[in-house]
Amino acid sequence: MIAPGKRERSDPGLAPVGLRARKKARTRALIQEQALRLFAAQGYDETTAEQIAEASEVAASTLFRYFPTKADIVRYDALDPILFDAYRRQPPGLPAMAALRAAAASLLQSLPEGGLSEQLERGRLVLSVPGLRATTLDNTERVSALFVEAETARTGRPPDAFAVAVLIGALTGAITVAIQQGTDEAGFAAVLDRTFALLEAGLPL
Repeated sequence: MIAPGKRERSDPGLAPVGLRARKKARTRALIQEQALRLFAAQGYDETTAEQIAEASEVAASTLFRYFPTKADIVRYDALDPILFDAYRRQPPGLPAMAALRAAAASLLQSLPEGGLSEQLERGRLVLSVPGLRATTLDNTERVSALFVEAETARTGRPPDAFAVAVLIGALTGAITVAIQQGTDEAGFAAVLDRTFALLEAGLPL
């Protein structure tokens, strides 16, 4: 839902284990990092997959093995599995929104200085390109699956499917606002915490 700079990344829900998995995670991270740099410099539509592969020093076939389309490079979010891992460790008696707020705070505190900037840039790119913005809803199924697994592990019981759909929808909209309002890392962290506080309190107006 939100995401870091130079760090090992993993497939959603899976932590890199072993040399091969760590190498793949580093390659995936490098490709996304170079793609975002090129998008910022010359525009999303103007940047080709071949240019991204060249900047990443990988073959085009390797790039497509990691990311079948250019849009997939932008959509990839390495923080989701880290967020839900932190969520899984929250007390089972804590309400879901309070547990998510605590998990988000834990995640942000664990990032190195400057670690959030790249993914804020990625989020703003998604919101600014109509074709990418339209795919935001496509990501909710994956995030919902991560949440269901984490909530079941945290509480010992699977959550109601409809309630999960509403919660993930609310979070998607709320985090979109936080990305738009948070001008830098510190600003985003403050806005995100305020966003969770409002959701936790039942959105008092």
